[in-house]
Amino acid sequence: MIVSFASDNTAGTSKEIIEAIAAANEGYVKPYAFDEYSNQSDVIFGKIFGDVTVCYTLSGTGANVVALKTMLRPWQGVICADIAHINTEEAGAPEVITGSKLLPVPSYNGKINIANMKQYLVDKNDFHKVSPRVVSITQSTEKGTLYTIDEIKEICDFAHENDLLVHMDGSRIANAVAALGCDIKAMTRDVGVDVLSFGGAKNGLIIGEAVVFFNKKLARDYMTMRKQSLQLISKMRFISAQFNEFFKNDLWLNNARHANSMAQYLAQELGKIKGLSVQEPDVNAVFVCMDKKLIDKLSQEFYFYVTNPEIKEVRFMSSFQTTKEEIDYLVQRIKSLAE
Repeated sequence: MIVSFASDNTAGTSKEIIEAIAAANEGYVKPYAFDEYSNQSDVIFGKIFGDVTVCYTLSGTGANVVALKTMLRPWQGVICADIAHINTEEAGAPEVITGSKLLPVPSYNGKINIANMKQYLVDKNDFHKVSPRVVSITQSTEKGTLYTIDEIKEICDFAHENDLLVHMDGSRIANAVAALGCDIKAMTRDVGVDVLSFGGAKNGLIIGEAVVFFNKKLARDYMTMRKQSLQLISKMRFISAQFNEFFKNDLWLNNARHANSMAQYLAQELGKIKGLSVQEPDVNAVFVCMDKKLIDKLSQEFYFYVTNPEIKEVRFMSSFQTTKEEIDYLVQRIKSLAE
């Protein structure tokens, strides 16, 4: 079996989550997220974030689509990074399902800035143009970097001053919280984020994400939009039961902390190898530039992504189940193949 460092999606599921699903399999409950497990999850999210509305979905793309659909009208657009997942990796789903246009801006090490967003405000009220309505940022970013809390607040303040809403794609939000060592509410609601896509599947769940509405006015029709977006299943208890276990004993944070620490260890060991250029990781993604011949040889034994062929950059992603032994084996093979 090829050892995978391609994505935290390639990892399995925390044993606690498997056990929680098995426990939720007993008896009869109401369908469509009206069950006791979903009610418990609602309470848990409320304890973390305060008074919010929560919408459980099946996938990260589904969470982003439902979130954006509640925030937009068809003639409105979403300002996002050029490399944003919603722009490059979701098969056009946000545009197809919301009927709205994405408005990409240049990213710098994964992040966007206010100066580039301003270009879309010049003709904001011109009915010939797509009117920007949402700013979407990813935390942690597609380049494995982090927005600071101050940077998120600056973007949120700018957005709200210009009658824009803010969506955060938090498919790896747990890794960001673990890395910054902050309270998740301080990174999201407290600085002005309107809607958060809260990730689960990349951090130990089998399936399932959550859309958290801090701006509850936006949640008015979310149940219908979730159904229309194909993100509602009748046995929703199996999604909610995972979140209940996720937050018990800080499993969500412990998983993320382990993934981040494994990335730090990998970067440290790769940094000892001559000829490699290693980016110090903020979270659980390690970006490395290496010779193309080495990339070709390595890909025969390991599963990973080439993220930028022009500069010969690859990405190694760790997960909650990555071990030091797996990393040591990868490093040893790189050393051998580089000789």
